[in-house]
Amino acid sequence: MTPNSTLPILELRGITKQFPGVLANDNIDLKLNKGEILALLGENGAGKSTLMNILYGLYQPDEGEIIIEGRKTEINSPTDAIEVGIGMVHQHFMLIPVFTVAENVMLGLESVKYGEFLDRADAAKKIKVIADQFNLHVNPNDLVRDLPVGIQQKVEIVKLLYRDAEILIFDEPTAVLTPQEADEFFDIMRSLSDKGKSIIFITHKLREVLEVADRIMVIRNGAVVGETTPDKADKNSLAAMMVGREVSLMVKKKDNEPGQVIIEIEDLIVTDVYKNVVVDKVSLNVRAGEILGIAGVQGNGQTELVEAITGLRKPESGTITLLGQDITRASPRKITELGSAHVPEDRQADGLVLPFPTAENLVLCTYYKEPFSKGATLQYQIILDHAKQLISDFDIRTPSALTPVGTLSGGNQQKVIIARELSRPIQFLMASQPTRGLDVGSIEYIHNRILQKRDEGCAVLLVSPELDEIMQLSDRIAVMFRGEIIAIVESKLATKEQIGLLMAGVIPEEDMTTEEKQVVERSF
Repeated sequence: MTPNSTLPILELRGITKQFPGVLANDNIDLKLNKGEILALLGENGAGKSTLMNILYGLYQPDEGEIIIEGRKTEINSPTDAIEVGIGMVHQHFMLIPVFTVAENVMLGLESVKYGEFLDRADAAKKIKVIADQFNLHVNPNDLVRDLPVGIQQKVEIVKLLYRDAEILIFDEPTAVLTPQEADEFFDIMRSLSDKGKSIIFITHKLREVLEVADRIMVIRNGAVVGETTPDKADKNSLAAMMVGREVSLMVKKKDNEPGQVIIEIEDLIVTDVYKNVVVDKVSLNVRAGEILGIAGVQGNGQTELVEAITGLRKPESGTITLLGQDITRASPRKITELGSAHVPEDRQADGLVLPFPTAENLVLCTYYKEPFSKGATLQYQIILDHAKQLISDFDIRTPSALTPVGTLSGGNQQKVIIARELSRPIQFLMASQPTRGLDVGSIEYIHNRILQKRDEGCAVLLVSPELDEIMQLSDRIAVMFRGEIIAIVESKLATKEQIGLLMAGVIPEEDMTTEEKQVVERSF
């Protein structure tokens, strides 16, 4: 879109920020025009989030200045940022689950009546006006804990607009969204931009910046390496700018030769905390040297299925057999010791101990065994040497092996999990959204690692909302809808259109060719 003013609404001049051992931002200049969507593109650890945390007052720069509408501005805290019209939606939402939407939105800016009582009705009216104006459909009276992720993100946006933010920062906003929710979010961004809001959009997803950005700035190793527009760029050129080399955006996969069944699931029924059936008589198996991908819109039982397979949730009925042993109600440790690895959907809740050093997180599955432990004593030097090797092998961007893993970028946290799980001798890999939050270079690397495990004879069960990832990596694709596996399709013969319809619960039998009908196995 054409900017509404020749004067930038925001300028960053010569921003430099250094942490121990890391130059996070190196003399960065940035301009943002009114009503513009600026995509800030870069690898994990490139310095994107650090730069935005400086703008939002969470960090202070070592050098440089911030200019808001032509005036030099000191931003020493998020309160300062909000006062000058800057709002930020973080990758991990800052909402209180037991509060309502209205209570979350008004927190810190409470309306009161009769001197001391919260005026929730007044806040709800204001929220409805904002929601209607910007096509954000939220119910002020809903509890946040009951809302799907896509609606929680809308609540975060309403929070900013409630505080009259003119500059909106979105940090990896689609990392936790389904493809459908991501498309809806892009519509919201365009609506905000059309109404004069200025947006900085931090991402590493090439399709997204080409689809929604007005202008693209690429950061690598803390410095700006290029600027372009969607009409002058494509995925390959942007990937090369990000990584500093050519990146293969297509998975190169050789034909597989499946061996014996490694894991078998029969008539599995799993319920949620309210005893609703969310996995309904699921049966499937994965063979050695095979990747079985589970496709489906998030929220159709995939999370609970993975939790049952990995020992985090006990099934109501059915059986799970791993390498001939019944693990239906086994502990996570027993399942791990049988030669299983798990890349969890939520890295922070289930994959890491955030206050622990990176080195200790890299041995969470094996710390109690030799050589990492002798008796009850941890062998810290061995753990540290092991961590340094994995940090190098998996390109984990961290100042030190002793750095708390919670301070790393989301993508580097994911790399810690991948390194820990794939560096062990395993026969079964349960990979749930393994490239969530990773940049194109890291995705290429992780995909190759997963394929390497398959080619070594490992059985891989892959769960991902990214249809491209499922179709490129999988040998067979199981489609999950409302807790059931409604079809299992050979990936060589599957089409995006066919899988997309199945994900929506539509079995397009009339439109299938004879060949497609032959490869679809229904499991009703």
